[in-house]
Amino acid sequence: MTLRSLYPPIEPYETGMLDVGDGHSIYYERSGRAGAKPAVFLHGGPGGGIAPDHRRLFDPELYDVLLFDQRGCGRSTPHAGLEANTTWHLVADIERLRALAGADRWLVFGGSWGSTLALAYAETHPERVSELVLRGIYTCTRPELDWFYQFGVSEMFPDKWERFVAPIPEAERGDMLAAYHRRLTGADPDVQVAAARAWSLYEGETITLLPNPDLSAQHDDGHFALAFARLETHYFVNACWLEPGQLLRDAGRLRSIPGTIVHGRYDMPCPARYAYALHKAWPEADFHLIEGAGHAYSEPGILDRLVRATDHYAGKG
Repeated sequence: MTLRSLYPPIEPYETGMLDVGDGHSIYYERSGRAGAKPAVFLHGGPGGGIAPDHRRLFDPELYDVLLFDQRGCGRSTPHAGLEANTTWHLVADIERLRALAGADRWLVFGGSWGSTLALAYAETHPERVSELVLRGIYTCTRPELDWFYQFGVSEMFPDKWERFVAPIPEAERGDMLAAYHRRLTGADPDVQVAAARAWSLYEGETITLLPNPDLSAQHDDGHFALAFARLETHYFVNACWLEPGQLLRDAGRLRSIPGTIVHGRYDMPCPARYAYALHKAWPEADFHLIEGAGHAYSEPGILDRLVRATDHYAGKG
């Protein structure tokens, strides 16, 4: 079977900035065919922002896709802003964008942190979700955070881990998340950027099964890294404003929504057990555990399943 890949490059047919209050304006764009099947793309991070290739996950003849930079990142303003920036602010922003798009319901596509946000949105507004496509499941529990930032991935990537802990004095390494958060919210901009690059590069170099120099370069960029690291630590020290186990606990609210779950067997940031737990809590969804794949949506087996899912929900094939 030939693996599916991205659709050809495409430019947005509309772009804009939406004032969502609290001093935030978010950048959004729409691509595909105006009036076709509505969909929204939720990027990862928090703080990762959208990229041109994200438009290419959808058949442009069959979809009208809205993509946006979540508060504080990408082209949204203020850059790296943490005030009034929580999971529930973002859920409200998605509803504002749905109204702007004129969609009664839409397909929601989210990967990594985007899967967390997609679940939070769908469990809050199930009547607004026509289908749910999730990749790299993350439920933002303490064990998941500890696995990536304390002990777990450290055993798989000792060389990357050594560079990650290097900026933090040994006395503070018992809570790496808190230690980085202090530096990323401190008063010294140089310390902020140095910490941001170390935090971001650690993630950028552990999300693919094999090394990807382009991803490493993106995550090492100071402007990108500052929003990425500040927003991630801001969200994670606050447990993403979720109750413990909330997203799996409330998965029953998804029962009437057609869904697809795609997860790499060797996903380092997001252990497969949580994707499997979501599958058990929401058995009606199609579940694909991809062998020979890490975390990134660009992993060939993951990308194949994602494109097949968006095609399927548009009635293609």
